Amino acid sequence: MVKEDRRLVQIHVGMLLLAVCLHLGAAAAGMLKVDGAQEGGGGGGGGSADTISHSLILVQRLEALLVQGNGSDVSLRVETPNADEVKVIQAHSLVLSLQSPVFEEMLLSRNSSTLVLKESSDCAAVFDKFIRYLYCGEISLRLEQATPLHKLATKYQVLVLQQGITQYMTKNLARDSPSGHVAGWYEYALIAGDVTLRDNCLQYLAWNLSSVLQSGEWVTISSQLLMSLLQRSDLILQSEMELFAALEAWIIQNEPDGLTAENALRAVRYAMMPPRELFRLQTQSSVLARYQESVRDLLYMSYQFHSASPLHMAKYFDVNCSLFMPRNYLSPVWGSSWIINNPTRDDRSTSFQTQLGPSGHDSSKRVTWNALFSPRWLPLSMRPIYTETGAMQPTRVEGGRPRIIITPATSSADFAGVNFQKTVLVMAQQQGKLVVKHVYNFHQSTEENGDFLAEADLYRRTSEYLIDSSLFLHIVVKPLYQTLITTKN
Repeated sequence: MVKEDRRLVQIHVGMLLLAVCLHLGAAAAGMLKVDGAQEGGGGGGGGSADTISHSLILVQRLEALLVQGNGSDVSLRVETPNADEVKVIQAHSLVLSLQSPVFEEMLLSRNSSTLVLKESSDCAAVFDKFIRYLYCGEISLRLEQATPLHKLATKYQVLVLQQGITQYMTKNLARDSPSGHVAGWYEYALIAGDVTLRDNCLQYLAWNLSSVLQSGEWVTISSQLLMSLLQRSDLILQSEMELFAALEAWIIQNEPDGLTAENALRAVRYAMMPPRELFRLQTQSSVLARYQESVRDLLYMSYQFHSASPLHMAKYFDVNCSLFMPRNYLSPVWGSSWIINNPTRDDRSTSFQTQLGPSGHDSSKRVTWNALFSPRWLPLSMRPIYTETGAMQPTRVEGGRPRIIITPATSSADFAGVNFQKTVLVMAQQQGKLVVKHVYNFHQSTEENGDFLAEADLYRRTSEYLIDSSLFLHIVVKPLYQTLITTKN
């Protein structure tokens, strides 16, 4: 029976190909494209090869076959779960089998000329678009259509379309939508097992958290996504207070179970809040008043952290735990924005100050930092060597790659027990919005990363990294304390 069905499919394939070729020849005769390419072999004295291309006409003919239903040998009956919507599409076994191994298997095992397909309402609404893609190899879509189309591409194993929609979703994370879409795409990627889309969504949310917190999408995220974000140290936002306020709004809106609320509140880094803010929270936050017993130990350790020197704290507590580790705060206390006009021109420098550390003991102490940006830096090993005595050295090194060095203007005994991690946030313009494109962490120089601005192409005026011919950076300095606890034998 299977052999007979396969033979019938082959017959339909041959007939359809013949019909397409006849239509194509009649409509497209005379179209000639000369590409001038040299053929390596073969006879004749022409030397150059001419290419006759009717690919566009072929696509148009295939689309006409779909629209008009000419030569159709299979009907696709698309039904929703409640059977309240039925859609019938006249299609061709050849096209379906070539594009989808799932359709190929279904066609070989069918008992009639109709395939009944059960689809969700959102997938049924875009099924016409999906089938048209199988015929034409192109698709137009809106943000809200991306998920159902991705579902269909995954279900029917149309891998090229699946990958294309993943790329579309990744490129449109920053696009504005009425209720937000990134969190929804993340949740879908988890279910679909699309690791690339999942990681891209999570990274976008973490690196652009301040704008996400201010959107209506924030209070709709799942508890699983909430915890995934709260546990990260690379969150980019104004301050820990901003994060607590957003978490409080999420708890009030969603009314989670007690364990979920407690775990979320324990992920807040209270030691990164000034003592006056901690006092205010304890007296004014209704959520903290309800769950204060769950975070009492964290609040107590935070007050201790602010009242003693970090060196003294490090003798008794593990100051490497997340409670004492800053995130990427955009507040001027922890860094500075840096807009570099015409970044390929020459070296630039800037200076800024940060607080020595988040501890209240260090709140009045400041560190001055010097930053140097070099657009064409070369390692010493790659620079030209001049052996002749008195030979003129070049005033400008060609090639090279961008580099930033950040060093303290002075040294101080207060630096003892502290490592300063520098983080450079690189902005880009996507969908008319300024977003964080890359995050680079290093101790002194971006040379430690090896790929700083490797994809930026700052010489191209249309580069997404250039806004009005300027490179937008933000430098964050994160003080990380060293534990001095001695292990007892």
